[in-house]
Amino acid sequence: MDQQTNGPETAPASEPVSRRGVLRAATVSAAALGTAGLLAGPAAATPAGQFHGRRRVPVDRISIQLYTVRDQLAADLPGTLDALRRIGYRRVEHAGFVGRTAAQFRAALDAAGLRSTSGHTGIPQPFDAATWERALADANVVGCKKIVHPYFGRDAEGRPIRDPAVYRALARDLNQAGRLAERAGLDFGYHNHQLEFVPLTDGSTGFDILTRQTDPRLVHFELDLYWTWRGAHDPVDVIRANRGRIRQVHVKDLDVEGGFADLGDGVIDFGRIFAHEREAGIEEYIVERDDAGTPPRAPADALDTARVGFDYLASLRY
Repeated sequence: MDQQTNGPETAPASEPVSRRGVLRAATVSAAALGTAGLLAGPAAATPAGQFHGRRRVPVDRISIQLYTVRDQLAADLPGTLDALRRIGYRRVEHAGFVGRTAAQFRAALDAAGLRSTSGHTGIPQPFDAATWERALADANVVGCKKIVHPYFGRDAEGRPIRDPAVYRALARDLNQAGRLAERAGLDFGYHNHQLEFVPLTDGSTGFDILTRQTDPRLVHFELDLYWTWRGAHDPVDVIRANRGRIRQVHVKDLDVEGGFADLGDGVIDFGRIFAHEREAGIEEYIVERDDAGTPPRAPADALDTARVGFDYLASLRY
């Protein structure tokens, strides 16, 4: 995801912004973990939609990560935002401001009748308070309630980080970032991929360190359900181990080959996971598909993904 400043989008100092790099890292991580574990577990074995309970996802808590429609946004920002509003979305999560200033991006959202309640902005590495405070100011201009660090886990050669000290240092930076976010009136979160679940040299994982060494009052977690499964972890187990800290989820489906799928077309049983929403503390259900508009799909297909995702969450019972 992009780190936004006043002007053109720039990458966080710590990581490149391309999801292509994330996907390359996924391949490395899958090899490190063993592909046999990626689809193991009850959620992969239980057909999606098997649960037909009386609970449902509140429609006003359904959001979409705008990275899903990034190419459409770049081509037609007002038209794409208007299309999302017509699908039914009322809130979005930004991933940079599409070449606009924070004020210009806010104006486009207002015109479409949307709110960016959350945004992905990388904390500066090495940590710099002044730079981070400028990002927080932009988040407030846009109207965000939450700001989320989007990506971590690779070394300079693109390999999964295995040194526990690196994750301990990140945890300290996240606490600093969360403290400044709190002063700015924002909730600060961390978004995972699969790399946080790669075993470290001491037998722990990066996710273990981040959850144990960040202050629950300052740092919550935005659990990406797809990448958690790709990291060979059951999201329900993660929720049970981190009660009250999973305030946002990226709702992203996994196909039988381990790739991306539109919601309901893959193997993840979201109802089983959402049955633990109160235990988790979930406040937002954020639709995302990383390759929604990239070849062999066309950019316009990303809006189909957005529509399918909204309809799936709005109709789900568990």
